[in-house]
Amino acid sequence: MPGTPPPARRTVLRAATLVPAAGLGITACSSGDGGGNRSAPTAPVDLGASDEIKVGASKLYTDENVVVSRITDDEYKAFSTICTHERCPINNLEGHKLTCPCHGSQFDATNGKVLHEPATVPLSELPVKVGKGKIVAGPGA
Repeated sequence: MPGTPPPARRTVLRAATLVPAAGLGITACSSGDGGGNRSAPTAPVDLGASDEIKVGASKLYTDENVVVSRITDDEYKAFSTICTHERCPINNLEGHKLTCPCHGSQFDATNGKVLHEPATVPLSELPVKVGKGKIVAGPGA
C-alpha cells in the first residue's frame, strides 16, 4: 500500500521460519535420502558374478551398501558405502568416485579414501572373496 513502510527484516525472517518447508526440496541435514538401510553388511553377502566387474572398474551394490573394485584379474577390494560423516547410505558411483547424497562427501571406490569433505575418515574396508565365479563380501567372507 502506498505510504506504508516495508516490514522490518526481523518480521520477514520470523514469518519465513513459520512457512512449512514441505514441497520446497528442503531437507534436514541428517535426513539425506530419506533413511534407507544405514548399516554395512554384518555377515557375508553374495554379490553375484565376478565377471560383472571388469579389471579397473568398480560396481556399487546399493541394497547391500557395498562397493567392489576390481584392481587386477584376481584382486578385488570391497568397502562399506555407509558415509563416515553422518552414516548416510551412498547411492552414487561415477567411475571410481562415490558421492554421498546427504552432504556431498566423496570417496575413492578403489581404496576408500576421502576425496571431498565433510567426511574425514575413509570408508571401512570389507573382506572380499571371489570363488567359483562369485563375489562374496562382508565379515566372515
